[in-house]
Amino acid sequence: MQITHLVTHSGGFHADELLSSVILTRLFPAAALLRTRDEAWITPGEGRIIYDVGRDYVHAQGIYDHHQKDAPLREDGQPYSSFGLIWTHFGMDYLRAMAVPEADLEGIHASFDAGFVLPVDLMDNGALSPSEAGPMLSDLTLPMLLESLKPVYDDTAPEAEDAAFAAALQIARAFVEAQVRRKAAKRRAEAQVKAAIETAGAGRVLELPQGMPFRSAVVEAGADHLLFVVHPRGTDWALNGIRKHADGFELRADLPAAWAGLTDAALEEASGVAGAKFCHNGRFIAVAGSRDAILQMAALAVTEAEAQVSAA
Repeated sequence: MQITHLVTHSGGFHADELLSSVILTRLFPAAALLRTRDEAWITPGEGRIIYDVGRDYVHAQGIYDHHQKDAPLREDGQPYSSFGLIWTHFGMDYLRAMAVPEADLEGIHASFDAGFVLPVDLMDNGALSPSEAGPMLSDLTLPMLLESLKPVYDDTAPEAEDAAFAAALQIARAFVEAQVRRKAAKRRAEAQVKAAIETAGAGRVLELPQGMPFRSAVVEAGADHLLFVVHPRGTDWALNGIRKHADGFELRADLPAAWAGLTDAALEEASGVAGAKFCHNGRFIAVAGSRDAILQMAALAVTEAEAQVSAA
């Protein structure tokens, strides 16, 4: 079957679908890369590969998502992200496209999976905190990644070093400038978050005008009473937990366990909220179709969290 479209979700991107796109665009260079949440596109169809969206994982149908209730797991029980799924099914072909000798394929495939793909999978699912990653991420630090762009030892072409430096320079510039932009944006966000904290008063839910960095401002303001944050996300609304620590995944309060991994009608039934659309298996984010619906979900989440504290 000829692949004509590579389909992933629109909106904010994460490492798993971005890295999946690296693999797939190499294998299917003529295919159009489409970022959308249109149901017509994220439903399996002829000539398309769908990943990190679609709420299903069926290799025979070309769909590779990991956000559904019965999310795919590795043989050892560790969770996949879309990157792990794509690597499982397309990694060997990718290595062949990179001219890796057949005799080395299995070993390199397994080594790359353990040292590069698995950490991405675990962090995407909230199963590995950056502060706890330790040696697992030793090859994924920025200095190591940039140095990995140097020519391999047996590339003796006179221009190899200069060509590699020029290519690495563009990547390094992108990281540096992105960090500067993010730090400046964080400062801009702080004023909006602090104003929203004042509006929230003693309430447990912080409503923001859009998605933005909020944790540091919440901590700086001493707003320890806040448990959740809501904000518009495109045409939908999001409900987020607040991390206890900057470098960890533990939340002040999790979303209700009964919602985990559910979508659409199943989530509406479990929550009792019309318009509820999605709750991540990790219970750190949920999505609804309207402000009213997300505020209802937030109120339910607060009630459950407070009940758990009282029972403890």
